[in-house]
Amino acid sequence: METETRRQELYELLGELPSRSLPISSQKIAEKAHTHYVLETWLLDLNGVDLVPAYFVRPINQEGPFPTIIFNHSHGGNYELGKDELIKGNTYLQDPPYAEELAKQGYAVLCIDAWGFGSRRGKTEGELFKEALWSGEVLWGKMVYDTLRAIDYVTARDDVDPDRLGTMGISMGSVMSWWIAALDTRIKVCVDLCGLVDFHTLIEQRGLDHHGIYFYVPKLIKHFTTADINRLIAPRPHLSLNGNDDMLTPRKGLDIIDEELKTVYLEEGVSEAWKLVRYNIGHFETAAMRKQVIDFFKKWF
Repeated sequence: METETRRQELYELLGELPSRSLPISSQKIAEKAHTHYVLETWLLDLNGVDLVPAYFVRPINQEGPFPTIIFNHSHGGNYELGKDELIKGNTYLQDPPYAEELAKQGYAVLCIDAWGFGSRRGKTEGELFKEALWSGEVLWGKMVYDTLRAIDYVTARDDVDPDRLGTMGISMGSVMSWWIAALDTRIKVCVDLCGLVDFHTLIEQRGLDHHGIYFYVPKLIKHFTTADINRLIAPRPHLSLNGNDDMLTPRKGLDIIDEELKTVYLEEGVSEAWKLVRYNIGHFETAAMRKQVIDFFKKWF
């Protein structure tokens, strides 16, 4: 019960948000077969305000219901890319893009455009943040809300196995992954790359400007540390991959989070379900990291 109370407390910090029970409508825009997958393009009405463009990828020539990954795209200052990161990849991701990689493993994948990205760009990130603040809203809260509602959409599909749902992403997508896994127990496996950042260490080391304005939630650190949020994922499997030379995720902060979560997972009797792997690199995915991601999903799905 205490965990659920903390989960609700975390959600309430995300500002004024629409009801979680709003009806969801969807419109398929296109469908195209690729070598390893079928790409569906959708418009989803998740929040009653702004239609959300989405990609749904399913393995070609296979029948569901599929284990499904919620893929959260990164930031990187590339506002045009958005959900296209799933199918086109990125400069700091390995080839092939995750649409192909995951489909070859038998997973379906959903990815939406976050506010201000992809087909939702127009207003700048700063404009969206400031307008939300004036309205009693939080930009990150609106992003999280859309992703949680996207889970509602995808689990209602006949070709998705709602009991085999995972999430992953790099950078901003990493942060989204551990937030939604903490808030929604339907996520059974969480994988994050280059985004597990301890808030208090970031302040101490004067690293706040390394992260976009979207990242900041009013009053958050009065109530939660990064480890506090991530402990809400336990005992579900959680893999975090980070670079020791990544200024966005300071080493000291990784040490703090790792020690706390090792204790949490040990107390839950599932020490092997928490895994933090660090590389002497900066802010990007290596071939070794890609293998870790695929192996972790194979093990826990």
